[in-house]
Amino acid sequence: ENPVVRILTFNILHGATTQGDFDLDKIAAVIQQTNPDLVALQEVDFKTNRAKNYDLATELGWRTKMAPLFGKAMNYDGGGYGEGVLTKMPIIASRNVPLPHSPGNEARAALEVMVELESGDTICFIGTHLEHQRGSSDRIDQVNEINWVFLPNNYPTILAGDLNDTPESEAISILKKYWKDSAENNSAFTYPSDNPRIRIDYILFRPENQWKILDYQVICDSTASDHCAVLAVLELAP
Repeated sequence: ENPVVRILTFNILHGATTQGDFDLDKIAAVIQQTNPDLVALQEVDFKTNRAKNYDLATELGWRTKMAPLFGKAMNYDGGGYGEGVLTKMPIIASRNVPLPHSPGNEARAALEVMVELESGDTICFIGTHLEHQRGSSDRIDQVNEINWVFLPNNYPTILAGDLNDTPESEAISILKKYWKDSAENNSAFTYPSDNPRIRIDYILFRPENQWKILDYQVICDSTASDHCAVLAVLELAP
């Protein structure tokens, strides 16, 4: 049997929920209901004042019984802000890669983990969150950097996150030259969670011939976050 990996990406609105009550159990419940093996989290606060000094990755890892990792994109409000990864598989290696940004724009990062599947296969998993301002060219610089840094690796690789751009945009088109979109023909919108109007959250993979898409779902919980979560179930081909 080929290994199957359940991937979730979720922008968690720095833990606040759309009610502003920091009910982390609500966020954890969305994660748990999809039973993922790997989770990419965006808008992850690390001991900031606004997030009540929570280390959000660790709090959510504890609640979901997954191993947490935090990758800082920038200092913020007495702590850090950036990417999180949760994993059920052991981490072999990890690195946090800063992405380019214009002066005055938020610093961004891509957090990569290499994990070992029960089958013994090693795969690469990258979580990221790209520039949010509509007219910014930063997203194009950021996807070019992601390609430059991560394309040379020889492992089956998954890239997940809030890419803050629509499928037909230049930035996403640049990515799709090298990465396959797990949504295929499913154009379900991912934001905002209470009435989704655009698709900006993605799970991409490469090389195309090493992965098979078994399932793809958009999960919208309008209380847990302003973004929907996206789940892809991928089978690793021999």
